[in-house]
Amino acid sequence: MCSTVWSLRSLGDLVEVLDHLRVPINSDERAKRLGDVPYYGANGQQGWIDKALFNESLILLTEDGGNFDEFRSRPIAYRINGPAWVNNHAHIVRALFGVDQDFVFWSVVNRDIRRYIAGGTRSKLTQGELRTIELMTPPLPEQRRIAEILDTLDAAIRQTEAVIAKLSQVKQGLLHDLLTRGIDGNGELRRPVEEARELYRETELGWVPREWGVERLADLAEVRSGIAKNSNKAVSNPVWVHYLRVANVQDGYLDLTEMSQIRVSHDDVERYVVLPGDVLMNEGGDLDKLGRGAVWRGQFTPCVHQNHVFVVRCGHRLLSDYLDSWTGSAPARRYFMVAGKQTTNLASINKTALGRLPVAVPGLREQAGIVEALALQQEQVDREQELFGKLRTLKQGLMDDLLTGNVRVDLR
Repeated sequence: MCSTVWSLRSLGDLVEVLDHLRVPINSDERAKRLGDVPYYGANGQQGWIDKALFNESLILLTEDGGNFDEFRSRPIAYRINGPAWVNNHAHIVRALFGVDQDFVFWSVVNRDIRRYIAGGTRSKLTQGELRTIELMTPPLPEQRRIAEILDTLDAAIRQTEAVIAKLSQVKQGLLHDLLTRGIDGNGELRRPVEEARELYRETELGWVPREWGVERLADLAEVRSGIAKNSNKAVSNPVWVHYLRVANVQDGYLDLTEMSQIRVSHDDVERYVVLPGDVLMNEGGDLDKLGRGAVWRGQFTPCVHQNHVFVVRCGHRLLSDYLDSWTGSAPARRYFMVAGKQTTNLASINKTALGRLPVAVPGLREQAGIVEALALQQEQVDREQELFGKLRTLKQGLMDDLLTGNVRVDLR
């Protein structure tokens, strides 16, 4: 193992600061100079411009408006290579001779530098403070080896992200096919309507398989409102139960990391209890996510739901997981976009409008086949997401160890 000694050095002794080469330009002027040269700011590329100020490998480190408080999960620096224009919201640095530039990048990208930041209405890292940031620095061969390890791991993370994006895109395409063509008696997708129109009929939702019905959600399920939290209300025969809030119900999943509790009457527990298989949907939120939610699996018992969270309890002709998939379909998304009431920041839908949602209804066996096909595709996404999480955890651990000298690299 390497036995050389690390030293504590200031960033100003490791890099050349090129801020004097920046050229500020306002948005109106830049709009007149569109081109093919990347235009960079505090947190990455901001657009394009017609001329390059730089054409080399550089590190850009946020001057103001950066992710200083979220340094663990979001970068405060990034690397560029090739023609570029950099505005005056990012410091520009280049490693000096005898210093590995990639090592410098990894040393600062997720570093807590808040003690160097000037306060005020907009946090700012001045050039003077930038130069004083202290880094533990090994000899050049070890710098290069550490950067190589972290670059290799980062490439694996980016590749996994790309796989997740591709699999998610495939799942979205499969969702469209399954919810417009369905599955025939052999477990295969029906031929598309363009090839076999006799297998389909035209409805308000467009072409659907002839065997399918089109019905309103209220005719297939019970839409239930939740309980309003009122600390001043007298409660008889009280009990403490878990309480699902809007923050718990996300687009396609439940975030149960923070579960509230509420004191309610025994009668209210029976009235507002959430049962396994219930589909949860938020009353309000971003317009493009309105009506999206997740299926409750009985993670907490007993559990009630907030008045801003709808519970949809499916009847005997509708599977919960099928309904959950249907709310992500193009016809359902169009309905929510029209039925949702838009305010300045959020959209909302009431119980009556939600009950009017049109649903394409295959037979139960076909619904189950659709759900199974989507679940198999989701398993692939989940596996890659699990790998992604492990790689990110490994990367953070290695950064903590390698960039401090706690773990030394073998240079042999």
